[in-house]
Amino acid sequence: MQPSAEGGRGSFSMPLYSNQDRLSAARRIVEHVGALIDARFSVRLWDGQTIPLGRNVDTDFQVAINGPGVIGALLRRPTYENLLAHYVRGHIDLHGDLIDFAAVAREKRPRHKLKQLDRRYLLKQLLPLLLARKDEAALAHGYADDAVGRDESRRDNRAFIRFHYDLSNEFYALFLDEAMQYSCAYFTDPANSLDQAQRDKLEMICRKLRLAPDERFLDIGCGWGGLVCYAAQHYAVRAHGVTLSQEQLDYARAKIQRLGLADRVTVELRDYATLDGEYDKIASVGMFEHIGIANMPQYFGKLNSLLRDRGLLLNHGISRRAKPSQRAARRIRPERRMLLKYVFPGSELDNVGHTIDTMEICGFEVRDVEAWREHYALTTRHWYRRLMARRDEAIRFVGVEKFRMWALYLAGVSVGFDSGSMHICQVLASKHGSKGASGVPLTRADLYA
Repeated sequence: MQPSAEGGRGSFSMPLYSNQDRLSAARRIVEHVGALIDARFSVRLWDGQTIPLGRNVDTDFQVAINGPGVIGALLRRPTYENLLAHYVRGHIDLHGDLIDFAAVAREKRPRHKLKQLDRRYLLKQLLPLLLARKDEAALAHGYADDAVGRDESRRDNRAFIRFHYDLSNEFYALFLDEAMQYSCAYFTDPANSLDQAQRDKLEMICRKLRLAPDERFLDIGCGWGGLVCYAAQHYAVRAHGVTLSQEQLDYARAKIQRLGLADRVTVELRDYATLDGEYDKIASVGMFEHIGIANMPQYFGKLNSLLRDRGLLLNHGISRRAKPSQRAARRIRPERRMLLKYVFPGSELDNVGHTIDTMEICGFEVRDVEAWREHYALTTRHWYRRLMARRDEAIRFVGVEKFRMWALYLAGVSVGFDSGSMHICQVLASKHGSKGASGVPLTRADLYA
């Protein structure tokens, strides 16, 4: 043992390591792992040296580590949240398009190779890094209260919505389309622009609802007013929208005035649960995820009470695969818990089978179910790349840490939908208040005419 640099005479500590010792240890670890996994990206250490993780690396993709203390901090607390914090703070960086990087990193490699890792050798090399005591990271951007939202006594839907949506309209405008649609677009051709795909989405929703002139149309969670304005302009309905975001409300009202639609479109800051009146058609697009599974009977029951008999509801929401047990369904994975805390507090995903069961129990007849998973992979890819193209403006609006978190979030969502770990469905249902025909056309031909 060597005398401690910090203790007095006779004080001892673990061996002291120089920066060069730690660089050498990190290099040996990367070289040992790279020889086995043969990945197509590199690791760049804090002195600038770049070490390939395979024989044929793509020079566009690098993991950059800004100091030995980063590795030490992750070894001492190997959690997803700690890793996220170091990434958001810039202690770890991923160079290259994150969506393409994920595809490279996820390339299949023989699993038996990992069994050849020399664990004793790796532990010996990790010791100098484990003792590095810098680069601790903490994030101040999380939701301050219960982000999971399963405890109804603490659930605050308005606070959840404002945490996510009230960042600033200017920030969202950097990556959304011209109509400010923050939900899955509809790509009739994968080469279409985001603006075209979002217009096609609005059109498809209106067609599925079979909107007709002067019908009373309600948009639950109307966002920045894109759908209510489109429906009024192109289908001459009388539209009403509700949101819990003040930023969205201000934008939507200004848009309604600008388009001269004040005689046909109204929006208000209001919880859907407090609505009354009767509507011919209802849309809920991208709002369903905020309800919480335990609240779905009340949600669909309320929407049913607002519809006339044979009125139509289009429910558009992100979903997940069905789980084999209630316990598995309630489990929250660490990465999901981070999403709740830092991006989408209070959100919860249901499987489409349970959603349909609940709709039928609440008096709806399900008429159509359509999966849009690949469409959302394309949508979020556009959002991520548009945000990255306006990086400097985004940082000016929300700061560098929140920008990095959102870039990672959008890229991760795109990868999730592309791989099939996330799903999204549109469910069209009619209110079945009395026996007889639904009034919905026998085929889908009118949707594509």
